[in-house]
Amino acid sequence: MDSTSMLYQDVESELLVTKEKIAERVRELGRQIARDYEGRDLVVVSILKGSVLFFSDLIREIDMPLTIDFMQASSYGNAAQSSGFVHIKKDLDRDIEGKDVLLVEDIVDSGRTLAYLKTMLKERGANSIRVATLLDKPEGRQVEMEADYVGFIIPNAFVVGYGLDYAEKYRNIPEIGILRPRVYQG
Repeated sequence: MDSTSMLYQDVESELLVTKEKIAERVRELGRQIARDYEGRDLVVVSILKGSVLFFSDLIREIDMPLTIDFMQASSYGNAAQSSGFVHIKKDLDRDIEGKDVLLVEDIVDSGRTLAYLKTMLKERGANSIRVATLLDKPEGRQVEMEADYVGFIIPNAFVVGYGLDYAEKYRNIPEIGILRPRVYQG
């Protein structure tokens, strides 16, 4: 981390996950997903906006034909804690009936958004629904929800970088760091 960079001024000095570790883990997950879905009709769905960097890197590591789609759902808005209400801002563009769906998320925290999406997509006739997440924060869980593919398990801290944001900022940090509390506690 370049401590003189303006990009890192609001991030704690010790990073949780470096860009090198992210790249290595994404390659591992891509290989595992390709093995698990070999010969199947896979639709990989990015949960916008936070997962877009992870999603882009991940699909390039899945060595098999697949289709992609996007959803945007939120339970945070610009807050630091989940509101408890899941709002769908953008829905899928394709029919998923009979398809194997892999939801790609940046972080599983409360679990509410993904639990809601899994139920909704199952009702639409998906053959299977699994979740790949870059980060898993089990201490933040408020509903029963486990990801099938996990990049890293992290502590219960507010993190930013590699697509994760606070109030739409910090997504372009290429690593994962803890946001200084003074930023979101006002």
